[in-house]
Amino acid sequence: MIYVVATLTIKPGALEALWAPAAACIVETRKEKGCISYELFASLDNPEKVIFVEKWETREDLTAHSKQPHLETWREASAPYLVERRIEIVHPERIEQF
Repeated sequence: MIYVVATLTIKPGALEALWAPAAACIVETRKEKGCISYELFASLDNPEKVIFVEKWETREDLTAHSKQPHLETWREASAPYLVERRIEIVHPERIEQF
């Protein structure tokens, strides 16, 4: 099992515009093979931070997720509002950072 923590810094005031496209992506992602959980959180103290917290059965399942059309739709919808993205993939023995 692996965890993913994707921290996004967004433009001021962008949260409302991002919520619906993110929700659509979440619904479809939860149907994917290997997805154990997939959640989105808005920071309580920084309105310009949102965090996806994901749990996947395998790295291969996560790799397949990265190629899904609904994820591409989310990337396109979020691109105009995104300032920075940091992704950490937590394995039992190591952490990948992007």
